Parts: sequence; C-alpha cells; structure tokens
Amino acid sequence: MELKELFDILKKRLILIILITLVATSTVGLLSYFVIKPKYKADISVIIGKTQSEVSNSTSNYYDVMLYQTMVKTYSKLTISRAVAQDVIKKLDLQSMNVQSLKLESMKLSDLLDMVTVTPDQDTQFLTITVLSNQPKLAMNIANQFALSLKEISIKINKVDIVMVIDMADLPTVQYSPKPLVNIGITIFLGVLLSVGIAFLLEYLDNTIKTKEDVEIIVGLPVIGMISLVKIKHKEEVLY
Repeated sequence: MELKELFDILKKRLILIILITLVATSTVGLLSYFVIKPKYKADISVIIGKTQSEVSNSTSNYYDVMLYQTMVKTYSKLTISRAVAQDVIKKLDLQSMNVQSLKLESMKLSDLLDMVTVTPDQDTQFLTITVLSNQPKLAMNIANQFALSLKEISIKINKVDIVMVIDMADLPTVQYSPKPLVNIGITIFLGVLLSVGIAFLLEYLDNTIKTKEDVEIIVGLPVIGMISLVKIKHKEEVLY
C-alpha cells in the first residue's frame, strides 16, 4: 500500500477518527473533573538508628550504620503492622464519627492500611511513609501519627529509641490524583491511535469494488471502458 493510499484512507475516515477521539477525551475529562474524587498525598521520612552527625569514624559505629540500613526494611514492615495501625486509630480517634470535624465515617483497620505506603530508601537509613486521602488534613495527620506510633511501638519492642522523626508532614495543597490534563493528553494520543487502527481495519474488511484499479486487481485484466453514471432528474423519465 502506497503512502498516498494511506492518506486517502485517513481522509476518508477522518470524521470517524475525530468522533472517537472526542468521545474518549470528553469521557475521561468528565470523569477526572467531576466523578473521581481528588486525593491528596502527605509523606514523612524517619531515620532508623543514629544520624550521621552522631556516628564517629570508629569501626563499631560503621557496622552500626550498616545494621540500621538493613533494619530499614524490617521497620517498613513494622510500620504497617496491626500494632502500629491500631495505635494510629486510637491516637487520632479514627473509629469515632466526625473525626476532627472532617465529617468522616468510622475507619476500619483495613481502610487505614489501604491509604498507607511505606518505602525504604535503598542504602540509607531513611524510611518514607506516604498517605493518600481525599481529605488533605487527614492525610497529614495520619502520616505524622504513623511516624510517632512507629517510634512508640519501637521503644516498647526494643527498649531503645532508634526511630527519629526529622520533619513533620506538611498540609498538602495540591491534589495528587487525578491529574485531568495529563489524563486528557494521554487519552487524545491513545484515542487517535485507536481510531486510526479502526479506520484501517474497516478499510481492510471492506471488500466492495469502487475503482477500476480494484477491478483490474480482482479480474487480472485491464479495463477497456467505463460506463458513466447517468443522473435522472425526474422520476417519469425513462432511459432506453
């Protein structure tokens, strides 16, 4: 198939391509702006073990740092444990109605854990706790309390404080998701690809004869003449 034929197919199916792209883009835009609830992200980082300023150049302290880096993965599991999550619910009173005037329904343990993601930073002593919620203030409060509860539970288990909170989470002011403009841009790109694919598929499935070239390809013989289309202006006219 020549390049000109490809452009002819696209030109022929241009309305179809535009309609599919517009419908898909409009649907995603409406969902992003009016249906999907916005979510806000708050995160807080804690250090497991001593800070670098507290570590001397001695061999023992070097191995302590290496030990703490290994423990970060363990503490990432401890952060989302039932003990820490229940302590967060208790401290924030998340099982009561109208939590801190946010008009929220009572929160279950599974609901809370679904909001939280814990990411250990590779080869460091940092542990990042991320909370997603449709209430920015709630996201901030939960993130901060998870760090504090982790610290408290860690002391109860290890009898020593090795969880250090550097900075508290800030109140998120920009929604994390959905991102309407990004979603619309991706949908336009995918919509064009899909509609162009459908256009070529319809052209491939269309086996009707439209041009003399189609006749020559099917019959295998050259066309020696063509009958022009005769338009009848009045129904009573008859051609003999």
